[in-house]
Amino acid sequence: MSVSNSQSSRRFTRQSNHRGRKVAASLFVLQSLSQFAPIGHAQEASAGNIKRGGVIRYGHFQEPACLFGGWVQQWYLQRQYSDNLVARSENGKIEPWLAESWTISDDKKVYTFEIKPNVKFTDGTPLDAQAIADNINGWLSNDPDLRNPTAAPYLSDSFEAARAIAPLRLQVTLKVPFQPLLNVFAQSSQGILSPSALKRGLAVNCENPVGSGPFIVDKWRHGREVTFRRNPDYNSAPATAKHQGPAYVDGISWKFLPDQTVRYGSLITGETDAIYDIPAIAWKDANSRFPVLRHLTGGTPLRLALYTARSPFDDVLVRKAFAYSTDRKAAVDTSFLGSLPFEGNGALSQSSPEYLRELGQSYAYDIRKANQLLDQAGWTERDPNGVRVKNGNPLIVRISYSNAFLKPDGEQALQVIQQQARAAGFDVRLQPTNPADFFAGKNLGPDDYEVVLLYWVAPGAEIFRISWKPDQDGESNRFNPSRYQDLTLWDVIQKAEQDFNSVERTVLYQQAERKIVDDAPVIGLTVLDVTLATKPNLKDVWLDRGSVGEPVFYDAHFDDKK
Repeated sequence: MSVSNSQSSRRFTRQSNHRGRKVAASLFVLQSLSQFAPIGHAQEASAGNIKRGGVIRYGHFQEPACLFGGWVQQWYLQRQYSDNLVARSENGKIEPWLAESWTISDDKKVYTFEIKPNVKFTDGTPLDAQAIADNINGWLSNDPDLRNPTAAPYLSDSFEAARAIAPLRLQVTLKVPFQPLLNVFAQSSQGILSPSALKRGLAVNCENPVGSGPFIVDKWRHGREVTFRRNPDYNSAPATAKHQGPAYVDGISWKFLPDQTVRYGSLITGETDAIYDIPAIAWKDANSRFPVLRHLTGGTPLRLALYTARSPFDDVLVRKAFAYSTDRKAAVDTSFLGSLPFEGNGALSQSSPEYLRELGQSYAYDIRKANQLLDQAGWTERDPNGVRVKNGNPLIVRISYSNAFLKPDGEQALQVIQQQARAAGFDVRLQPTNPADFFAGKNLGPDDYEVVLLYWVAPGAEIFRISWKPDQDGESNRFNPSRYQDLTLWDVIQKAEQDFNSVERTVLYQQAERKIVDDAPVIGLTVLDVTLATKPNLKDVWLDRGSVGEPVFYDAHFDDKK
């Protein structure tokens, strides 16, 4: 074992030195870029204290396959051109948006919303109660052109119908109470789209969706950018916004810049006005040079989901042994250079209201304990390479992942985990998959992996419904890659969802949270954050608190005062 540890240490040292050279080279590139002067902006005449005009040049990381849908990268785009029924403030309070007010029946099954008058979609279709009802009913339908991959998993068990009971009065009826309903309605993926436009079909709407928001999708140049232009008639901003009426800027050039050095460098040279996902090597520089925004998303952290339906992770002892066998905190600290904290609570994000902080250091590195657990589980033999064997089968762990869910710096963390786990006898094999193939299911079949790296964002513990709903009536929960099925856990989750007493609901969710961490079907890795750096003269950009932390450019404006 000492030989194996020594070899692992040498490999880790060589890898760390290689990373050090890469970091130094990248920093040199970024420093070299700083000598160039920024590009100016065309401005209109001042109106009051706000200068109007200009186009925001925004550098983003990933390009989705559609401009709306269930993936967070689509939510970012949808937040610019669509409105939601309600909004969620920074402190978690639900605020008016398209719904000016609402009431909830005594049995918690009927919600009645009063809809804001005189709102239209940008294709001229009235945005009234019927249009919203058409959207909500479509989300829960079997029509692939209308079904919402985010709303359906939340609402399919509780939703009964949405209908207009007056031109500006919407009624949503549930079969059973569902307390997180308003949180679901506040998420950008539940933005309301034009029913007239939706009839064009999914292919057309992916390219040119129509909402009622502050910006209009102008053109999608695949592989390059999406351009938005200002909606001059916008009159439906949420209560969480800083102003009402049309946006201040003329539009947005939403550029796709996947290389993090190029993306951050574009901000230094003035080619962009704001960039997404500050790279770890530039974190300190960005905070000293630019205004920086950061939001830790709710729901789940970035975590390792262990396949519990077959060997080796059908044994809780082996799951815990894998967690103890790696210094995940050191892996995260090394990879992200201290810019992103480790998260040991694999059940729930630390920005979720129900988060238990004492679980944040769960399964701290303990190679002795990992070896004891594997011995106890019967993995007592080793092959000539030091890999544990049981009944003739080696202890192979394949980790499937995609950069759709992992920042560029994060792959280093998986490589460290791969090396460290070998000391306990795990043969860890990494399976990187490009986003298109990953979403198509490559390396995600029941026999394709032992671990998959994923997250799911939400305001809080309502995410448990998505992750831990058991398979029912022959239907598999595709959002549960660990295949962990526990009916007692599911019972607690359902009780929490139907409890409108905040204290009692939190107690129930935390009971579920403890059980998830204790049974280890998922293992925490790191928090999931959204970061933005902006030029100093771009004011009032903010991050939405619906759950994802989408950049909001509606209130943004340029100010070139020295």
